[in-house]
Amino acid sequence: MKTVSDFLVSLFDKAVQNAQPRYCLPGHLPPPVKGRNVVLGAGKASAEMAKVLENHWEGALEGLVVTRYGHGVACKKVEIVEANHPVPDQSGVEASKRMLELAKS
Repeated sequence: MKTVSDFLVSLFDKAVQNAQPRYCLPGHLPPPVKGRNVVLGAGKASAEMAKVLENHWEGALEGLVVTRYGHGVACKKVEIVEANHPVPDQSGVEASKRMLELAKS
């Protein structure tokens, strides 16, 4: 028999699971558009979100995402850069400069 505590923990676990990009992002993606599609992102979940986007996007895709060390994932079309947070390191500074250039292009 489950206790109230067990029940509450199971609710929490389900909420955390449903907040994962692989579960919550696909249903909110816009339809693909013609032309160049550039992904720019930053944050702990950004690499996982880029991976989910790659797995569900049917058009051309490129981009650069910077995430905290230990949060990178392998992507084929979006480059993932790991950097320090909250105090930027050289990797983060260089990635942000490249992101600005990509946005300008």
